[in-house]
Amino acid sequence: MSDRVLVVVRAGVLTTVQDQGRPGYAHLGVPRSGALDRPAAALVNRLVGNPPDAAVLETTLNGCALRARSTVTVAVGGAPSPVSVGGRPAAWGAPVVVPAGELLEVGAATAGVRGYVAVSGGITVEPVLGSRATDLLSGLGPAPLTDGTVLPLGPPAGPPARVDGAPQPRPPAELVLRVTLGPRDDWFTAGAVRDLTTRAYRVSSASNRIGLRTEGPALERARPGELPSEGMVLGAVQVPPDGRPVVFLADHPTTGGYPVIAVVRTADLPAAAQAPPGTLVRFVPVRRR
Repeated sequence: MSDRVLVVVRAGVLTTVQDQGRPGYAHLGVPRSGALDRPAAALVNRLVGNPPDAAVLETTLNGCALRARSTVTVAVGGAPSPVSVGGRPAAWGAPVVVPAGELLEVGAATAGVRGYVAVSGGITVEPVLGSRATDLLSGLGPAPLTDGTVLPLGPPAGPPARVDGAPQPRPPAELVLRVTLGPRDDWFTAGAVRDLTTRAYRVSSASNRIGLRTEGPALERARPGELPSEGMVLGAVQVPPDGRPVVFLADHPTTGGYPVIAVVRTADLPAAAQAPPGTLVRFVPVRRR
């Protein structure tokens, strides 16, 4: 057996394998999936010399602990957190060498929600439909990590970046989401559309990789009944019967019957992935392009 493996010593509350996901399979009912904070995942890959599509680990809130059987270079980014190697403090947001047998510990996030751990060579679990991403909705890809999981690594693709540290945006104190109204904003009263775009919401603790759920003013329907199921896109703001908007993230269903009042700009979704429960959310309307 190759010694190019990682052993999961502490899996944390939710750690998954993620890459750029499975675009192009929505017609088969397969979500895109992939890293929620794609810029952070791409950056840690770049820091260790991996191509941008190499698979990384996405941690949630309390990090993870890993042991490599051979010397590897790692980089931890996304949500800021303490990092240690062999019990000694190590850099966050920069390439770090982890000697064979030493423990890499990624601690709890000090801000934000999701951290990313890239390892030189990438995580090389078996791909499904061209991706190694864990999809929590469909169950495709590897299962969420558990203590004792062994992850294969590929050969290093290139040298690590020569930087002391790479700037990364801090998780937002207030989440501002630019939205284009529609396609079903006419299913809501004028007051509901005004509430969505002028009043404050907060991130709900029920949020997950499927969607960012909100707490705040319930949006009143102008029409009774339900829509036939129709296609859903990344960033769709769907309104279930309780009237509280849900922003669809990477593992969202590909169809749905609740009306979509607006769609969030893709560029704003990485910040949504890092917004912890209680974060203030504002939906800001922009013109259709």
